[in-house]
This record gives sequence, structure tokens and C-alpha cells, in this order.
Amino acid sequence: MISLQALHELPLREKLFVMEALWDDLSAAEADLEVPAWQKEVLDVREEAIAAGTAKFIEWEDAKKEILETVR
Repeated sequence: MISLQALHELPLREKLFVMEALWDDLSAAEADLEVPAWQKEVLDVREEAIAAGTAKFIEWEDAKKEILETVR
């Protein structure tokens, strides 16, 4: 197994290659992953709001601005 220190020392291109290989491996096992109960509940509430017509949507650019303001 490669150590974290070895990963830190890799050139950027090799880091990206390792990251893509890891992502491909994780994606292949996607069916084995379970959504945590709390995330399922959040999604269910959001789906219900959409079905009821009470969900509010904003433009993606506005959402990004709000996120940036929150984290600054």
C-alpha cells in the first residue's frame, strides 16, 4: 500500500492519475454503498416539497454566491 507521505510527494499529474483510478474503483462499487439514514431523510423531505409544489429554487450563480458568503 502506498503511504500518504508518498502521495504528497507525487507530481501533480501522478496525483491526478491516482485520484482518477481511486474514483473509478469506488464508482464500480457504488451499489455496495448505502446512503446514511439521515441523508435519505433529507432527500425524502426535499422530494416531498417538490411534489407538493412548495420547494423553492434559485439560479446556480445565486446559490454559489450564497455559499461563498457563508464560508467567508
